[in-house]
Parts: sequence; C-alpha cells; structure tokens
Amino acid sequence: MSDWRRELSLENVTAARAAIAGIAVETPLVPSPFLSSMAGMEVLLKLEIAQPIGAFKIRGAANAISVLPGDCPGVTCCSTGNHGRGVAYAARARGLRAVICMSELVPEAKVEGIRALGAEVRIIGRSQDEAGKESRRLVEEEGLAEIPPFDDPLVIAGQGTIGLELLDSRPDLETLLIPLSGGGLAAGIALAAKARKPGIRVIGISMDRGAAMYEAMQAGRNVAVEEVPSLADSLGGGLGADNRLTLPLCRDLVDETVLVTEEEIYRAMQCHYYEDRIVCEGGSAVGAAAMLAGKLPSMKGPAATILSGRNLDMKMHADIMAGRAVRLGDLTLEGQPYHA
Repeated sequence: MSDWRRELSLENVTAARAAIAGIAVETPLVPSPFLSSMAGMEVLLKLEIAQPIGAFKIRGAANAISVLPGDCPGVTCCSTGNHGRGVAYAARARGLRAVICMSELVPEAKVEGIRALGAEVRIIGRSQDEAGKESRRLVEEEGLAEIPPFDDPLVIAGQGTIGLELLDSRPDLETLLIPLSGGGLAAGIALAAKARKPGIRVIGISMDRGAAMYEAMQAGRNVAVEEVPSLADSLGGGLGADNRLTLPLCRDLVDETVLVTEEEIYRAMQCHYYEDRIVCEGGSAVGAAAMLAGKLPSMKGPAATILSGRNLDMKMHADIMAGRAVRLGDLTLEGQPYHA
C-alpha cells in the first residue's frame, strides 16, 4: 500500500478549509441529552445534515473542484447519492457541466435531488464500480474532470475540515464515531483530529452487509464485497480496484471498526427522530446504533458522532418512524414501534 504521508498532512486540510469557505458551511455541534444519559458520558452530534446539500460530501467536492482550470469543460463522478449531490452543487457554483453516474441501487430520492441541482444523471449497472466505468469513459472521451468520491487527496482533505471544526469547538473530545464507507470521511477526520490531538480515539462504524472498508481492513488488502440494499445505502460501494489512500489511512489512523445490523440502524433512526428531533439517513445513524446496541465498550467521553446526511426517501422514513415493516431487496425488516 502507498504511504499516504507523501500526499496528505494537516496543512492540506487547513488549505481546504479556506478553499471551501462560502460553499460548504461550518456545521453545529450539539449535545444529545438522551444519548448522553444512556451512555453515561457527554455525547455530541456533528450536524453535517445542515450543509446546503444536506450532507458532508459538499466539502470534498468543493475542494477538488476549486483547483480546476477555468477552461475545464465539466466534471463527472460516480456516487451512491451524496457525493453526486456535492459535485453537482459545487459545479453549479463554478458554472460547470456535471454528469453524475450512479447504480440502480441508489434510491430515487437521491437521484431526483441531484437532477434538481441541474446535473445530468446516468444510471449504470448495479454497483458503484460499474457506474465508475462510465465516469472514466466521460473523462477519456469527453474530457470531463473526474471528482473521485473518496480516494483522492483533495477530497480527503475537504472531508477532514470536519475534524478541525470538532476540535475547535471541543478540544476535550476523547472519541469520534464516524460512518465508514469508502473511507474518505473517516480518513480525513482522523488525519486532522490526530494531528491536533494524537490520543483521540477514532471508531469507524458501518452496516454489517456489504461493508467494504471493514472487510478490507480485516484482510489487509482490498477485497470484493457484494453491494446489497441497506438503510445505510450511503455507506455502500467498493473501495475501487486502484485504492491508494483511504485504505492505508484508515488502517493507520482508525483505532476500531464496528458493524451494526439493519435492525439496529432502524432503531437508531427512530431514536434520532424521537429523542433529538432530527431526520437523518441510516448512514448517519450508525454511531447511535452502535451505542444503543452496547457495541462500544471502549468509548470514552466526551464523544461526538457524525450525522453525515439527511437525503433519504421520506416515505421510508415515515414507515420507520411509525414502526412499520420496511423492505430492503430480499430482506424485510419487521416493524418495531419506538421505545426509549
């Protein structure tokens, strides 16, 4: 694996903070009284749901697009939803064409959200890797600039600005709970936070079906993982055959990885809604899911969990809040009314 230290440092994250100002916003860090009481320590929520696109992905996209030359004909990417929305938003701010390539597994609500930002959407295959092939074709044949979803130094540095904000607000934080997918978010935050505070503990959390980074970290190499429908659909997708940065970064800087079930994510989404009065995606709720399931015995407070996005199918959200059954491909989650 490559040595990420040759390409990334705290200085890159600091530079990204200046580059994305005016496009991404500094998001609130607020307490969760319920989770704090349940965990026996202070638990804070980093509200990336408050970004203009409703997700953290705007940070990395805006940083990568900020360095493009003025004669760039446009941008493209493959995405499970939120990265595409971030690229579309940042491209529109620069007056650039954007073509977003997505698989058939991406929820229609996320597809329509991207189209609403003026981007062209192309639905290709049933995996992020298949969508990525179309994005690369657009680079080769039409000259568009590809904005990678995670394995890119500019994207990682952009996501890392969350780590700066966390420790600016609360230098006493001891644990960070980060949704774990391709690793751009976890890698960026861990890089920035550990540069500022080496002893801070970083825990990456994913769903237990199709957790590509978790499997790669366990194996010590990139492995193929089947993508399946999940409440945490924003955490789906592989690491890419040529992963250079996020896997070694997560290997070196993420202290622990935890998996949660669909049932645990279901309950955590309910918890955020009924206790915190927050609407969030399943991928946002994995930190709370791990806490509620008692899967974080090593967690020390104060702790912060990243609510990474809120772009979900609101009909499904309504079903979950009402305790109704939810269908995920060949899996049916039986409904459970919320109880504290």
